[in-house]
Amino acid sequence: MRSSRRLVATPYIFWIIGFTILPLITIVYYAFTDRKTGSFTLKNVLAINESIHYNALIMSLIVAFISTLICFLLAYPLALILSKLKNGKGRFVVFLFVLPMWMNHILRTLALQNLLSNTGVINGILEAIKLPTLNIMNTPTAIIIGMVYTYLPFMILPIYNAIVKIDDGVIDAAYDLGASGATVFRRIILPLSLPGIISGITMVFVPSISEFVIADMLGGSKTLLIGNVIEQEFTTGSNWHLGSGLSVVLMIFIVFSMIIMQRYDREGEGATLW
Repeated sequence: MRSSRRLVATPYIFWIIGFTILPLITIVYYAFTDRKTGSFTLKNVLAINESIHYNALIMSLIVAFISTLICFLLAYPLALILSKLKNGKGRFVVFLFVLPMWMNHILRTLALQNLLSNTGVINGILEAIKLPTLNIMNTPTAIIIGMVYTYLPFMILPIYNAIVKIDDGVIDAAYDLGASGATVFRRIILPLSLPGIISGITMVFVPSISEFVIADMLGGSKTLLIGNVIEQEFTTGSNWHLGSGLSVVLMIFIVFSMIIMQRYDREGEGATLW
């Protein structure tokens, strides 16, 4: 039995080594070596202190935080409402939110670009009804809208999973003992849904802080995030050493978020919907 398990696990081991461990080792090697001499150096990592890199990191943190907060404020009430629906209606509505995720990420961003552009659908409708048009393309606002649109399902899924697992008998018992609706929410629903909240925050914040496609397409060159800086160093600048050094700094925030998820989401509330 043990040998058969090892045999089945062998492809996955090779996959992890080839596509996770080796790329990480490569990034770390480039991050701590000099571009010209190949000797050990910390300048690639410490380059985050340069104004352009530091400002891009701060902007990424701000945009990721605001996007995550908006996703949470939208997702939690929705998950509460959907958890009360019977006969699988709640799961069907959640499925409708997940459905756009089956489409290519770039195509969805292009569609949003067409909606938000100065000559796009939304401004066309506003002009038709004689209302002032919006000018939000190539701004942080457009990036935040794109991130919320893209990552909202990742917030809804774990919170919904956590809430539907709460035993109705516990809530009914609290009401029978004289607890108010606010007390039930504060003392029962919110604490029991906390693993889903933490998981959702992590699942939105981590990709948001490293996002560069949405920033490129909706933010233009006016808003520079750390993901854009790293992408440009690897592609345009061909400076893998500096790009790797900045990537290591970014990985610190990602690892920190993962540690939080492992601490509070021990049961894996955000793992599956069905």
